[in-house]
Amino acid sequence: MEKNNSKKIVMLAGKTRSSAIAYNALIKDFNISAVIEENAVPMKQIMKNRAKKLGWINVGGQIMFGVLLLPVIKKFSKNQTEKVIKKLEVDLSPIPETVLKTTDSVNSDKTLKLLQELKPDLVIVNGCRIISKKILNNVNATFINTHEGITPKYRGIHGCYWALVNNDKENCGVTVHLVDKGVDTGEVIYQSRVLPEKSDNFTTYPLYQTAEGCKILKLAVEDFCNDRLKTISGTKDNFIWYHPTIWQYLYYRIFRGVK
Repeated sequence: MEKNNSKKIVMLAGKTRSSAIAYNALIKDFNISAVIEENAVPMKQIMKNRAKKLGWINVGGQIMFGVLLLPVIKKFSKNQTEKVIKKLEVDLSPIPETVLKTTDSVNSDKTLKLLQELKPDLVIVNGCRIISKKILNNVNATFINTHEGITPKYRGIHGCYWALVNNDKENCGVTVHLVDKGVDTGEVIYQSRVLPEKSDNFTTYPLYQTAEGCKILKLAVEDFCNDRLKTISGTKDNFIWYHPTIWQYLYYRIFRGVK
């Protein structure tokens, strides 16, 4: 299949598994001029910012989950993770160094300069921090993002996990949306649902969302390249979700069977 080269495309990405999968899916059908990859946000900064919203007790519970439980879940999920990766046929190959441009933050002056020099028509956002007004207002391009949750009901993180906790399977899925200054608040372009197996858990749910997200992301990019990009209505409910605390995870695993 011949690649669609009608628009110039750049990615803004984090050093994440989902960014590599998205790049490898897109490059089959589209030319990606460059991938601007930001360094990870320091965990101390993330926790400090989150504590302002949630309080240190909840943040402490999240840290305990990440330090005490998550490594154990990952260890015992290794076979299931490999099985899901094979089933979904996702490509985890690293993004080639030849297209990578690194930056400390997607919101830095360096990033702004790179984008203004590259002059993309479309910027695909994946796995990085919230894009600032400075970037959005000073780059003449359309920004779209793949969010692992059905918006606006499952904004934030771990949308599939929280949908299952809420017994809300019809809203267990992924969204491709326009990027604005909010947290996953941009207008919806495409949404799709996923259905993990009973053998899946917290560490494998996102793989289903990433794989399905690549499918609808490619549809959105194709629409953009053909000047037919449209938006649709999202859910009526609007919530933002965070990491579970250690006590939340244990409670929902024991009493609701959500792993």
